[in-house]
Amino acid sequence: MNLKFLETFVWVARLRNFSVAADKLCTTQAAVSNRIATLERELGVRLFERDLRTVSLTSHGQRALPQAEAIVRMVGELERLIADTGQMRGTVMIGAIDSIVYAWLPRLIERVKVAYPNVTIDLNVDTSLNLARLIQDGQIDLGLIMGPVVAPHIRNIELCVFDCLWIGSPRLALKPGRLAIADFADYPIFAYSKGSQPHQSVLRAIELAGLDAGAVRVFNSNSLATITRLIRDGVGVAVLPQVVVQEFLDNGELRVLDVDAKLPPLHLHAVFADNPGNVLPALIADMAVEIAATQPPA
Repeated sequence: MNLKFLETFVWVARLRNFSVAADKLCTTQAAVSNRIATLERELGVRLFERDLRTVSLTSHGQRALPQAEAIVRMVGELERLIADTGQMRGTVMIGAIDSIVYAWLPRLIERVKVAYPNVTIDLNVDTSLNLARLIQDGQIDLGLIMGPVVAPHIRNIELCVFDCLWIGSPRLALKPGRLAIADFADYPIFAYSKGSQPHQSVLRAIELAGLDAGAVRVFNSNSLATITRLIRDGVGVAVLPQVVVQEFLDNGELRVLDVDAKLPPLHLHAVFADNPGNVLPALIADMAVEIAATQPPA
């Protein structure tokens, strides 16, 4: 039995579409159809019910899928164990959030360059929400994001935890000592993109402080470079991981503010589809875990 045909069966079953599966496997729809037809002849059963718009598993297909996934996964694990990394080729699409870019992404890219000299990286820096969607759609091979992503056939590996600190410029006219959120009435709070976990945490902290909507302004941005520039210029304050602004804390452009409202930390994950036919995302995720473990606490 041809392993490639089993892998094709797994992806058609997951994506429920021959054309999308063909794109995922970098082949043609005709090739996918031929592989499935051959596999069905070898097994002597129909694996899929097909009509003009949808593809669904037959009862035989439903029974075969877990076993096919296990076989393809075991072969993938074997390849990971014995692979000659210098001979691996291809392109890996990596999506990362700004916080990881600032923390240790350059070290990961350097490590990949050395370990896989024939592998090309396509890098996409975006929000966790957008990258999670791209991972599930198969447009990103590996995401380094705030997770986890709870979805079928998606693997999550915890990387690290970043504590969130209140950060502002020393030039702000704030009272000395411990501050309350109400003390920021004259300054906007810059948060991550709207709908993100940190943004929701800021809104929750304002609510717990008993403040009415509008008492404190929250401005959103998906660019940490933009946020750090604005708070360095004294436009407002922000809640950020220390690693993002360490350079500016060291040179005195920014300082940590003592605020009574504590916000939950950011949990960072390596997220990728369980794709036994492509072992590189899992291998690079393992590298990311090792690098994150050597990062000083944020």
